[in-house]
Amino acid sequence: MCSMMGLYKFGEIEKKWQRFWEESKTFKARDCDDSRPKYYVLDMFPYPSGQGLHVGHPEGYTASDIVARYKRMKGFNVLHPFGWDAFGLPAEQYAVQTGTAPEETTKKNIDNMRRQTKSLGFSYDWDREVATTDPKYFKWTQWIFLQLFNSYFDEAEQKAKPIEQLPIPEGLSEAERQKYIDDHRLAYEAEVAVNWCPELGTVLANEEVIGGLSERGGHPVIRKPLRQWMLRITKYSERLLDDLELVDWPYSIRKLQTDWVGKSIGADVDFAVDGFDETIRVFTTRPDTLFGATYMVMAPEHPLVDKIAAEDRREAIEKYREEASRKSDLDRTDLAKDKTGEPIGAYAINPVNGEKIPIWISDYVLISYGTGAIMAVPAHDERDFEFATKFGLSIIQVVEPPDPEQAEAARRGALCFVGDGRAINSGQFDGLSTAEFKERISNWLEDKGLGKKSVNYKLRDWLFSRQRYWGEPFPILHTDDGRVIALSQDDLPLELPAVENYKPSGTGEPPLANAEDWVNVTLEDGTKARRETNTMPQWAGSCWYYLRYLDPDNDRQGWDPEKEKYWMGDTGVDLYIGGAEHAVLHLLYSRLSLIHI
Repeated sequence: MCSMMGLYKFGEIEKKWQRFWEESKTFKARDCDDSRPKYYVLDMFPYPSGQGLHVGHPEGYTASDIVARYKRMKGFNVLHPFGWDAFGLPAEQYAVQTGTAPEETTKKNIDNMRRQTKSLGFSYDWDREVATTDPKYFKWTQWIFLQLFNSYFDEAEQKAKPIEQLPIPEGLSEAERQKYIDDHRLAYEAEVAVNWCPELGTVLANEEVIGGLSERGGHPVIRKPLRQWMLRITKYSERLLDDLELVDWPYSIRKLQTDWVGKSIGADVDFAVDGFDETIRVFTTRPDTLFGATYMVMAPEHPLVDKIAAEDRREAIEKYREEASRKSDLDRTDLAKDKTGEPIGAYAINPVNGEKIPIWISDYVLISYGTGAIMAVPAHDERDFEFATKFGLSIIQVVEPPDPEQAEAARRGALCFVGDGRAINSGQFDGLSTAEFKERISNWLEDKGLGKKSVNYKLRDWLFSRQRYWGEPFPILHTDDGRVIALSQDDLPLELPAVENYKPSGTGEPPLANAEDWVNVTLEDGTKARRETNTMPQWAGSCWYYLRYLDPDNDRQGWDPEKEKYWMGDTGVDLYIGGAEHAVLHLLYSRLSLIHI
């Protein structure tokens, strides 16, 4: 007969000890306890999905919990908190479909996932639980935005300073002065191309667009410029690279961030436009190949195209622009795609030899990267080679490979050589090595006033707004006379209004534009103003949650500096576990928040 002795009664034992841990605050972290070393264990906090936990959640949580328990046993004061990255598109889509308020759906999902997580017996300090949708939390997300809005970047000192300290040129009118200030804020407005679906009347995320059609309904999607809030993360490019030396992260993670910032050293080169008093500036990492530049390519959206295009090319240009507007940036830069383009009937002057070279537009050049124009060197760039081969454009070899077989293949036109070698067909620079040629030609361009040495970054400014309802409202007012006014900290949190309809307005305006009683305000002096109707992206709340865990109940400040000093100290978060797929943007934005604040 089988004995019941020795069986582990999960239902009874787990509930008993989980109840004991919760009542006894067994895993509570003690702030500023200098009697023990501290250890901060951080999990990437989850989105509260209606589907509940999936297997990937406890897989990561188990690993971090093992370390947290081990460190406690070794005498460490362990901070191991938990929370919810709770703003997100699924709750809003459910609201559009059913009319159920996103906060109701989100709360229900959090309650369910909290129950599931607690049932697994992890050693979290639940007293520090946070949710990005809690007004007590997003009050400080809005506050962080205001710090960025009210700051500018000091290039000399490589740090942010209050906007009041911005040096302003003399002789400006009041309107010019205000524009100068706004143009230097770390948070600013700009017209940015987004995925617009006319049939659905809304902006779509990149992942909602498949092959130029909306994932929902299969409707055509075009690229349309809309007013967006941006953060000048590009000002921090060097800091973001240099500070990677200060973090104890795996090499692969640091390399992902280094590649995302994408620092390139090269030269800015100016090409005059034949017959026009205009100049096209390009950035190149290979100024040594200038003698091999046989045509230029501009982004279809480049504003100079309309000024210099030949009259008989305008119809074809407009048709091509329309086609390009239906593609995402990812589709446009796909190396495997067939190359397309249109000549615009204008010519640029190659500054090193005076040759006239044709100007084309092609969707593989993005207006958002570099200057929105490139010099094309088809003998030494594979993408340019494919383009030139397809359209019968001139190919001139100017770099001779050191390998004899490669050199012969390059001479026959059978090889597009992209490496370093010896300069040929380059006038007075023939015979120079690539490295020496780069230095000499850069100095020559600068002496002639035709260019200069330059550093470029792949990193783009952070698009920080969404045309959605379910997100943090911006603490910003727009007056009828065009001024942009920031709310004061005393006015925070600015909460979302209750609305009856979560559907987009259909005009490109966000759903909040429908809440006219909330949008329209009158200031104390009688000035009429409208609240910002875009909302912040999900990244806004998730890029600083590790700091709120330090002091989650503080209603006077985002966190106490003394608690930050204790828990972050010299080592910061001691162990962080999250998916590698989030290692670029999530960690990059988190570092930006910490650097600025």
